[in-house]
Amino acid sequence: MSDFRTLDSLDPAGKRVLVRVDLNVPMQDGKVTDFTRIDAVVPTVAELADKGAKVILLAHFDRPKGKRVPEMSLAQVRAPLAQHLGREVAFAEDCVGAAAADAIAALPAGGVLLLENTRFHAGEEKNDPAMAQAFADLGDAFVNDAFSAAHRAHASTEGVARLLPAYAGRCMEKELDALTRALEKPERPVAAVVGGAKVSTKIALLENLVSRVDMLVIGGGMANTFLAAQGVDVAKSLCEHDLAGTARTILAAAEKAGCQVLLPVDAAVATEFKAGAASRTVALSDIAADEMILDVGPDTLALIETAFRTAKTLVWNGPLGAFEIAPFDKGTTSAAQLAARFTRENGLVTVAGGGDTVAALAHAGVAQDFSYISTAGGAFLEWLEGKTLPGVAALRK
Repeated sequence: MSDFRTLDSLDPAGKRVLVRVDLNVPMQDGKVTDFTRIDAVVPTVAELADKGAKVILLAHFDRPKGKRVPEMSLAQVRAPLAQHLGREVAFAEDCVGAAAADAIAALPAGGVLLLENTRFHAGEEKNDPAMAQAFADLGDAFVNDAFSAAHRAHASTEGVARLLPAYAGRCMEKELDALTRALEKPERPVAAVVGGAKVSTKIALLENLVSRVDMLVIGGGMANTFLAAQGVDVAKSLCEHDLAGTARTILAAAEKAGCQVLLPVDAAVATEFKAGAASRTVALSDIAADEMILDVGPDTLALIETAFRTAKTLVWNGPLGAFEIAPFDKGTTSAAQLAARFTRENGLVTVAGGGDTVAALAHAGVAQDFSYISTAGGAFLEWLEGKTLPGVAALRK
């Protein structure tokens, strides 16, 4: 974290500190159904409040597209936020202007104030300089603790960070530290697992990784495209045959960079994709014309185990098979449990992220064993692709 300003260099006592957080939580019938993002903001907010700051929270909720939509108000998040913080949280009916300024003026030192949805204003997503200035007028310092929104150059993530002294919050700091250890300054050899349905959604990711890692495991439906590009008949399997040329280009780039690519050598196949479908494990040459690949087989898992055992660092994005449905969750679950074991026993640094990945690791019962799991989604993927994240770049010294 030597490249970034953190809370360690901020004396917040008596200051109005704007804190960008991610409170875009899932809700059902007016109730929060997952508190992960709320819990993530607690350390930063509590630290700043305990040190005597006026803590002013900026956040978005859903996609109101620049208009005030009552059912997308952050007012509904105030009570659960207060409960998890263990302290009162005031609420302002707007995120800029007189309503926000008056609420901040009334806030005592050590108090916490949640401002209304930043996306109620069109200037937020446009990164309008006037909107950024309106935010800056409310504070003395800015803290970004929302890595999940850092890939967006919005007024509350990038614009305001250019106008006030800007710092990484504790959640952001933890994320950046994990990501730096995983790809920017990793302990080698580095292995990566990339899975998912389609190559088309992860071309940039694969192109970046083959020049950054020593071993690349490709799984899921996207592996079928690579297999087909090498002449394997994948029968009815999900496959983007039109991307065979792209797959071959990526494989050639990997070879040139000295990156070993591990593709499936056997597979669990079935004639239909449904829970409990009759399946069998076969060599790739034995896939019948009416079958589809739905998971990796034991020989592939043996190759993956060797890669994990050799590696010092592992980055993971995407499942190896159709993990949502048994028995096609076996490959992803087994590989995840191997990674967790090597993390515990061998000191393997394991960093994972992406919605399906988080769900798959939870399904495998190993989420607590990984070194770090990012819930950031789009920001995590863009970081893996080697892109500059505007909200992160603004925090550099």
